[in-house]
Amino acid sequence: MRKVVRGFYAIAEAVRLSRPNVIAAYPITPQTEIVENLAEMYANGELGDTEYVTAESEFGAASMVLGASAAGARAFTATSSQGLLLMTEVLYNAAGMRLPIVLVVANRSVSAPLSIWNDIQDSISIRDAGIIQLYVESNQEAHDMIPLAFKVAENRDVLLPFMVCVDGFKLTHAYEPVDLLDQETVDKFLPPYEPVVKLDIEKPAALGCYAPPPYYMEFRVAMEMAMERAREVMLKEFEEWYRLTGRDWGGYVVAENCEDAEVVVVAMGSIVALIREVVKQMRKEGKKVGMLKIRTYRPFPHEEVRKALKNAQKVVVIDRALSIGAEPPLAADVKSALFGLSPEFHSVVMGLGGRDIPREQIEKLINDVLEGKAKPGKRFEGLYEFEEVIP
Repeated sequence: MRKVVRGFYAIAEAVRLSRPNVIAAYPITPQTEIVENLAEMYANGELGDTEYVTAESEFGAASMVLGASAAGARAFTATSSQGLLLMTEVLYNAAGMRLPIVLVVANRSVSAPLSIWNDIQDSISIRDAGIIQLYVESNQEAHDMIPLAFKVAENRDVLLPFMVCVDGFKLTHAYEPVDLLDQETVDKFLPPYEPVVKLDIEKPAALGCYAPPPYYMEFRVAMEMAMERAREVMLKEFEEWYRLTGRDWGGYVVAENCEDAEVVVVAMGSIVALIREVVKQMRKEGKKVGMLKIRTYRPFPHEEVRKALKNAQKVVVIDRALSIGAEPPLAADVKSALFGLSPEFHSVVMGLGGRDIPREQIEKLINDVLEGKAKPGKRFEGLYEFEEVIP
């Protein structure tokens, strides 16, 4: 059923349809409305046998879904920014324990200074935790990715947490027409969760136990192997989703007009929609420009990125996060994928803390690179002149 809804409702409805056993929640802007909608569904008896638990903190919420998942439950939570950072210790444990928790991160900048607005510094900061990360462009994609996240995470060849990253406010609070799923469709795609192993007094097992040096490294390498296997599992489920719903979101990446492009812009998240419109218009003007959307940041699609950018003379990577003291995160990964190739490389950081990125700024950025007016290397766009004052 196609309806105009806000992003947080589209996400909550997809969670409901995925029949989770346990939802643990703690509010934080701009994620709060996701769990508020789920709480309302719970109060109205729309969540069936789901246990909805209000935690005392994000650390508590993450600990609850970890325990529930370890006991064999399909578990969900959501958070943002400092809340995600407070969950981090638990999420590293969940990944190491191979628990297929699904969480939505409504992306928000990280303090200090305090900001409730959008960039993707929060989820990027835990990219090495062993959690699958997928960045969505629209609320329809966010809605569709929830059942898919559960199915991929729960695959016995994967068994890793899955994070669906949704731009806070820009998507979570935006009204968009969304083709809402129905229960029959989701049930056909996502079977009931049958854990491979769980905490069970009838069949005792230990999870997350002590691993001295002779054992620890093997556990971590096993996580790496699982992340690699997730690539194949995700492709299969992307195709299955297309067959079932008719909605093709692509694979790990979506490459548009890259084959003959002199300049290709690489980005992920909701900014992709704006870049696509700019690229379309510039194509009509006869300019050879293209766009590469990164969907899965972990596992990172090195081969697909390299293939899409192999003919590009100039590559522009837009980051909305920093790795202070090093290359911006997405730029570093793209540069690694292009090792041995030599396109002119532009690493552009913009939109931190929710700073607006107008269409004209993207047009000027691409035109400057196309016409050779911009020097390659790292730079900040949309930055005001300022003086750092240290008393």
